Amino acid sequence: MQASADNNIDLRVARGFGREWSSFRQDEDHLSQQQRQAIFDDYFRIFPWHLLPPSGGVGLDVGCGSGRWSMLIAPRVERLHLLDPSPAALEVAKHNLHSAKNVSYHCHSVANIPLPSRSLDFAFSLGVLHHVPDTQAAIAAIADKLKPNAPFLIYLYYALDNRPMWYRLLWRVADLVRFVVSRLPHPLRLAISQSIAVLVYWPLARLARLLTEHGRSATALPLSYYADKSFYVMRTDAYDRFCTHLEKRFRRSEIERMLAGAGFKDITFSNQEPFWCAVGIKSP
Repeated sequence: MQASADNNIDLRVARGFGREWSSFRQDEDHLSQQQRQAIFDDYFRIFPWHLLPPSGGVGLDVGCGSGRWSMLIAPRVERLHLLDPSPAALEVAKHNLHSAKNVSYHCHSVANIPLPSRSLDFAFSLGVLHHVPDTQAAIAAIADKLKPNAPFLIYLYYALDNRPMWYRLLWRVADLVRFVVSRLPHPLRLAISQSIAVLVYWPLARLARLLTEHGRSATALPLSYYADKSFYVMRTDAYDRFCTHLEKRFRRSEIERMLAGAGFKDITFSNQEPFWCAVGIKSP
């Protein structure tokens, strides 16, 4: 059985992410503190830290994976819950946060968050909920656990709705490659994704860096986001992008509608990459 509607989880996807984070552990030996902080800031630049209690409050990382973002959140909050349906991913997260004494780990799907309703001061889910069968239901499940006026930060793969037609057509080609690669055995998926990182990600990223260094804008260039990223980040993201068989993309208007439908107000979007990172405030 590959999917469970009751648990809003695709079991094949969960196993795949367990393999991903076992291969790309995102620990300090592979991802520098400076690089981790820079990417963290890209996602969290719109997060309303001022809405949290003085202690930092109690939060939830939905689909924590390797725990790479929780490593930076845990030191500034009272307690942090890490949720992931993959036991293998949670083992990596436990290793990466071994020194944190204020974290708890939960091997559950987003449909079965083992926390009381209205118990959380904040939550975040980055690059996860486009990989579940029912994204709207997942957002609603998280909303149920948040206190009134608690912020929720979400990043979903976007539908390239702010990009030109040629860019979207190029993505369709890449998505066809993903469709094929994601259905191969893990060793082949790993080998092909790493080849893509070498032959596509790295050259385009370095071209973007070169253009930027010469005072030219590189924002229209595919993968320009990686201009200042390490090759390890490119390798990780190439695996993530091409090795997951269930992937959905959403327009900004669709993300806003799902958040509003789950009871979030004052929805704010980042106008910088990664698009469309969004924050919603739980309505009273």
